[in-house]
Amino acid sequence: MAQTLILASSSPRRKELMSLTGIPFEVITADAEELKTGEPQALVMENARRKARAVWEKHPGRMVLGADTIVYQDGRVLGKPRNDADARDMLTNLSDHWHSVFTGVCLIGEDGREDVRCDEARVQFVKLTDQDIDWYIASGEPRDKAGAYAVQGRAGMFVSCIEGSYSNVIGLPMHLVREMLISAGLFK
Repeated sequence: MAQTLILASSSPRRKELMSLTGIPFEVITADAEELKTGEPQALVMENARRKARAVWEKHPGRMVLGADTIVYQDGRVLGKPRNDADARDMLTNLSDHWHSVFTGVCLIGEDGREDVRCDEARVQFVKLTDQDIDWYIASGEPRDKAGAYAVQGRAGMFVSCIEGSYSNVIGLPMHLVREMLISAGLFK
């Protein structure tokens, strides 16, 4: 089977999740300006669309899948931390509270039509001590993660409950991707 699908993402986690489909794909990093503010569902869907569209315009006639994930708590978008102090602030706010993880996914077909969807998962953190936060920041893991944590990494010890898709919290809701790939005729 020829590689007709492009994953418009530099995320190794998304690449690993997509490989589970068994569908051949190529990874091409998107160069798209991302929105930083807005309603969470609209924000991630538009950013996913922008990423997919930027790659599709350079590779028309191919199918392109783009995604964007944010952590959202109390009306605040928690993107990737700017520095360790920003990561500390995020982790302190997540401690002993619930938050939402939104992922927007956009699949652009060979004909340029867009299928854009969003998934939400709710996540509860345990109460973190200052030592927990210091240890986690020192690991370096929070630096390039939305909300300053990776559920599939060391921060998995901080999560007491997930309502919704675990793969969404990682960055790619596979049940949603499956539905989109079925609609596009790539997955049966």
